[in-house]
Amino acid sequence: MSNVIGTYADRFQAERAIDELKQIGFSDQEVSLIAKEEKARAEDGENAGEDSMGISGGVMTGGAIGGMAGLLAGAGLLAIPGIGPIVALGPLAATLGGAATGGVAGGLVDLGIPQERGSYYENEVKSGRFLAVVQTDEERASQAADSMRKTGANDVEVH
Repeated sequence: MSNVIGTYADRFQAERAIDELKQIGFSDQEVSLIAKEEKARAEDGENAGEDSMGISGGVMTGGAIGGMAGLLAGAGLLAIPGIGPIVALGPLAATLGGAATGGVAGGLVDLGIPQERGSYYENEVKSGRFLAVVQTDEERASQAADSMRKTGANDVEVH
């Protein structure tokens, strides 16, 4: 099993990435997204109007959100020490829920990502970036990484 991880500057890029990953055959059980709750909510307000409910409750309101709709079943709002509330969509939500005391870095370490890189990605989430993780077999990892780069991801790594 491989984990492909990368960050996106904004919600639009992250949603586009999820859509692209779904189009090339990655499932809801393979794709996760993590964001600071207030960052997701602020961007919802910019894109969807004043009555927005945030990424966890209102992602269906946007036009380019199709790929995220399937992830909503795994959506969770978690309080992570040192970060605050985050929205976690996909299978990583369960991992983070069980490792809330270890934060995002702890959840990523549980997936096999080195502690140093897990801490780096946790800091990226703290700073307001959107973190995407694809858990897939080794044969498809490069396809996921290429797709993430194509949709604007930074710091794309395969572990």
